[in-house]
Amino acid sequence: MTKMKSRVSRIGSYAIASSKRDGHHQQPCITCTTFNILAPIYKRLNHDDPNCRESDYRAYWLARNQRILDCLLAERSSIICLQEFWVGNEELVNIYEKRLGDAGYVNFQLARTNNRGDGLLTAVHKDYFRVVNYQEILFNDCGDRVAQLLHVELATPISQFRNNDIRQDILIVNTHLLFPHDSSLCIVRLHQVYRILQYVESYQKENKLNPMPIILCGDWNGSKRGHVYKFLRSQGFVSSYDTAHHYTDADAHKWVSHRNHRGNICGVDFIWLLNPNSYRKLLKTSWSEAVFGMFKYLLRKASLTEDDAFAFLKADNPGDYITSSGFCEALRQLNMTGHCHGLSLEETKDLWVQADIDGNGILDYAEFQQRIWNPTGSEQRDESGNDCDSGSKGNQEQTIGFSVKNAVLFPPEVEKGTWPEDYSLSDHARLTVVFSPIRMPCSQMIP
Repeated sequence: MTKMKSRVSRIGSYAIASSKRDGHHQQPCITCTTFNILAPIYKRLNHDDPNCRESDYRAYWLARNQRILDCLLAERSSIICLQEFWVGNEELVNIYEKRLGDAGYVNFQLARTNNRGDGLLTAVHKDYFRVVNYQEILFNDCGDRVAQLLHVELATPISQFRNNDIRQDILIVNTHLLFPHDSSLCIVRLHQVYRILQYVESYQKENKLNPMPIILCGDWNGSKRGHVYKFLRSQGFVSSYDTAHHYTDADAHKWVSHRNHRGNICGVDFIWLLNPNSYRKLLKTSWSEAVFGMFKYLLRKASLTEDDAFAFLKADNPGDYITSSGFCEALRQLNMTGHCHGLSLEETKDLWVQADIDGNGILDYAEFQQRIWNPTGSEQRDESGNDCDSGSKGNQEQTIGFSVKNAVLFPPEVEKGTWPEDYSLSDHARLTVVFSPIRMPCSQMIP
């Protein structure tokens, strides 16, 4: 317990220490914690008996959740995002509401659809934020997954902005993506992220909001090697933990955050940051590229070479090109369509349009290479179609942004890529990131 207390105090006091170290005019740092707390209805007490769950033993789940709350309150994060929160148990819900409320937090809960029993909890501290709006995102998909969107404003304006008419807003998203039990569910997870980003984009446009930082928290049920990770990176998001530790996209093995029900350890818990001056591809472009990337992965998984893949897509067509029907049949055979949670007919048609670069109704070998096998990528632009360059000349909007000051995973062993056998709070590690608010120029505007 002493080891745990020293760990949380290290990250909990970092914000105060860093603000003093950085100078008198530096805004106090903001901390954000994401944690999948393993709902008692899923925690097995006896692996030989899958029906023996912690939810049947009040003393067990109560003690564990009190310890979880002890850790969270000791850490004193400005933002807390929890997944697998047992919304179906009124006693546990009341405990979290009381203890978080007494500590100064405003919290929002959202159950998964179809009475799954668990859900999300997002809490923000009143000393740091004023809640502008709260939105619920229901995917209504095969996993009954959901997401929360909080629009908050800094309670204490950054000193440099006090004389300016600039709102210092942040969008916070908390979610828990579907576990990829088989390859057909990978497209569902991409859909879920796409839906979140579409919702965020629509929210900003409908409310005529200027660009602001976006923080995405949660259990993404996928590693840095996956398609969801690459999709978010293509949209300009950065993994805050990796940024703090100067890890690259290739450093997937250097940390873990989860030991799943199969006994595998992997890094799946992220706090993503998108600053308002970040380069961004068009969302639809990123989505198409992500799906094409999955398409290529499945072709290669089937041990197809480039020439073999082209022949597979051609099917029985005698010409040296791919037809729309051959393309759709390949998607079906690779299990990307043909079931309730696969690509829709409209999405399939749109992919074909994206692949058919010259619009002549067929794909030749060059188009197959450029769009599917060896994509060159496309120009990165923001969602309004304007280049966003903080170094460009002329009038620029000033807005708030964040730099990543520090990031810590608990228990500490996971930062070295191992999982401690004596850790019992959850089957996930807790991730906390320290952000420092900064002023940021950007020409990007949401129309």
